[in-house]
Amino acid sequence: MGLRLSVLDQSPVPSGSTPSDALQNSISVARHVDALGFTRLWYSEHHAMDLLACTAPEILLARIGAETKRIRIGSGGIMLPHYSPFKVAEVFRTLEAFYPGRIDLGIGRAPGGGQLETHALRRVRTGPLTDDFPQQLAELLAFLHPEQFPPNHPFANLRVSPASPGAPDVWLLGSSMWSSVTAAAEGLPYAFAHFFSPVQTRNAIEHYRASFTPSVYRRQPESTIAIGVICADTQAEAERLHLSVKLLQRRIRMNDRRPVATPEEAARELEALPTPPNPLISFSAGPLDEPDAEFPRYVVGTPDKVRDSLIHIARELELNELIVNTITHDHQARLRSYSLLAEAFNLH
Repeated sequence: MGLRLSVLDQSPVPSGSTPSDALQNSISVARHVDALGFTRLWYSEHHAMDLLACTAPEILLARIGAETKRIRIGSGGIMLPHYSPFKVAEVFRTLEAFYPGRIDLGIGRAPGGGQLETHALRRVRTGPLTDDFPQQLAELLAFLHPEQFPPNHPFANLRVSPASPGAPDVWLLGSSMWSSVTAAAEGLPYAFAHFFSPVQTRNAIEHYRASFTPSVYRRQPESTIAIGVICADTQAEAERLHLSVKLLQRRIRMNDRRPVATPEEAARELEALPTPPNPLISFSAGPLDEPDAEFPRYVVGTPDKVRDSLIHIARELELNELIVNTITHDHQARLRSYSLLAEAFNLH
């Protein structure tokens, strides 16, 4: 099976290091996965977290494009409710001008943080919070493809600079059925955040594929899922590295956003922590991690085991590409995980 592999990097901050170190690690990862043959590399948007340093993926992309040669780069994603669609179009048209044919613009609806930072990011703070995401999405698509504006639209003659041939490839991202329905109706490619919320994965992907409406953006449905992966030379080592992720998932459920712990620190804290009270809240850990989930949020093991598991999931969901997300405390272990994965899949 010719399964394509891509990477989602959240710029995790290991304990004992700084956010600046985490961003430098992201540059290292970018060079590494570009050379290994991964298809695309996306950056997330999260706010007010000591755990993750990637708050402005568009800025990181400007640097990463210059550090890589062939891999597609993009946002996974830009949280559109915080921003003006016109400004997002300008930013990503600038990136497209720098790196033609390599830019993906992944759009999300989630806040990317808690209530306080969401309020701080609001475009308008007077009056109740309103959801105008469908209008925002329509405007953004039209700004990137001006022929989509009706002739009498007030923005029909608005020029989005820099104007150049081609446009960023827009993806709709999500972890709910709403995103699946919207991506299918708009004829957009779709990425489901399985590592974040695994319960609706099959329903979302199958509904998207069955309900897809061809558009100027895609004639056929194109979908993928983002899934956690830790690959190591032995099963024991992979499971040891995974302890850091188990703890960060447990901590986030308790509104604790500290940096990534070492596996040894994680083992001690996991043993001492009580079981979180609500197994339905995202970012849980242990046996409560995936209530009624068909596929694991994190695939952990040796290269052969990870490869076989990922191929099984892709076949079950009829996917041609998977986006892998790897978090470890040790940066070299993260690079090693991507190397082993690329070797197992014979990437070039």
